[in-house]
Amino acid sequence: MSTVYDCSRQDSREAGLAAAAGAVRSGRLVVLPTDTLYGIGCDAFDPAAVRSLLEAKGRGPDMPIPVLVGSWSTIDGLVFSVPTQARQLIEAFWPGGLSLVLNHAPSLNWDLGETRGTVMLRMPLHPVAIELLREVGPMAVSSANRSGHAPATTAQDAQAQLADSVAVYLDGGTADKGVASTILDLTGAKPVVLREGAVTVAELNEVLGEDVVTK
Repeated sequence: MSTVYDCSRQDSREAGLAAAAGAVRSGRLVVLPTDTLYGIGCDAFDPAAVRSLLEAKGRGPDMPIPVLVGSWSTIDGLVFSVPTQARQLIEAFWPGGLSLVLNHAPSLNWDLGETRGTVMLRMPLHPVAIELLREVGPMAVSSANRSGHAPATTAQDAQAQLADSVAVYLDGGTADKGVASTILDLTGAKPVVLREGAVTVAELNEVLGEDVVTK
């Protein structure tokens, strides 16, 4: 049975965050608001929970799950190295709607799908998400919808699609942007935009001082 917490009320927000943290630590799924869309998430280091997330969405490991973090410094322990371009982009757009694909640290014990040694990282600009992430650590988070269906911009949208596969729903109102994050791959010789979303290509070019490659 799922529980929905209204995070616009302080008492309900505190109870919801405590319930969500407990759910994540016990290997269950939660839905949380972000600045772009609602996400369905779990402990990034719990392979069974990640498999449950993929099952809830109705998709396979061929589409790896991104990881959300609660601070800039968290990524230092998750990736092989943080290139200068990544630092520049993090300073400019985090927290916010930019996801960075980097080579993950080989020592990490996680299974996010067929990542080919990479991980997609983002720090969301939403106080509820940040508070939960700082409490439980990195979370594997994907858009809170069934595969092939419309992304959720409200907790109600997410619940209509995911129902009781999720233990806790944190209702933070309507997502501010209602569009997915921009995905930038920094694992090659040049930055490559895999998806343009909340951050424009022009904004990326301005920070990097060069034209990124678009797919």
